[in-house]
Amino acid sequence: MEHAPLPIIDLGALLGSPQARTEQLALLRRTAREVGFFYLTGHGLEAAALAAPLALGERLFALPAEQKRAVAMLHSPHFRGYTGFGAELTRGRPDQREQFDIMNEGQALAEVRLPWQRLIGPNQWPERLPELRPLLLGWQSRMGQIGSQLLAAFAEALGQSPDMFHDNLSPEPYLHTKLIHYPGVSGGERQGVGAHKDPGYLTLLLQDSRGGLEVEMNGQWVAVPPLPGALIVNIGELLELASDGYLRATLHRVVSPAAGIDRLSCAVFMAARLDTEVPLMALPAELAALAEGPQSDPANPLFTQVGDNVLKGRLRSHPDVAARHYPQPAVA
Repeated sequence: MEHAPLPIIDLGALLGSPQARTEQLALLRRTAREVGFFYLTGHGLEAAALAAPLALGERLFALPAEQKRAVAMLHSPHFRGYTGFGAELTRGRPDQREQFDIMNEGQALAEVRLPWQRLIGPNQWPERLPELRPLLLGWQSRMGQIGSQLLAAFAEALGQSPDMFHDNLSPEPYLHTKLIHYPGVSGGERQGVGAHKDPGYLTLLLQDSRGGLEVEMNGQWVAVPPLPGALIVNIGELLELASDGYLRATLHRVVSPAAGIDRLSCAVFMAARLDTEVPLMALPAELAALAEGPQSDPANPLFTQVGDNVLKGRLRSHPDVAARHYPQPAVA
């Protein structure tokens, strides 16, 4: 820990011998309660696998502007595709980054009865980079597997059955992957992405060597530098909701790098199936006594219906897509 501001969870130990699992489950419970962020090692991903998404992301963002605009998110009612600098908002302010978003690959529903059902549909893929599709979908699937293992561990750490989320996630959870490029800036606005909490169960982040991520701890912003070979995991609002506030989603942000330096990252946001409700934990008495309920923010209400919760975040972050494809209020 002398080299890292966050606790380190070893997934291999978490899935290993009873003694190792007991120790890691206790650390996981403390970490999620007190910090909400941790480095994840022991995930089985080799260096080449960790390098591939960011290397391909660098090629993606180097494409000519017209090729990126051809797959602009504005074309997609499913919130998939490319977003240019300043087009995504966090707390009403533009983020200084460009990004490319995908979700579960599928077909748009022929009949939409509920607003969140419009999230279901195909991804957009740039024609000049055909290798992006298999690599990014494969990475997303692998992060979903790791996320499912972590959710089972969280449930067990809080005195629940390890399979309490199984029905909520099967046959596949909702997954949202975001490749992100933060350009260097000189002075002025440094909001790579503003302070926020993530909306799902878990986020699994791969970042390059430049850093920039900051986490709020005890009222202070703490830099979270990359740890070679590790992913960064944080809990989201749905896990806070499921645990009645025993686990806390933590505010975090990204500060833009200095001029002449570019930062790349790949985040996978994991939630339950969109058509499900968040299962609520019946916590043991000693944990329930510490659970104060999920934090209430009138500007960011939490919904137990997963699709409503996901759509709420998409509409707020991408007002241009919302205006084009969701002209009427979609969530009360």
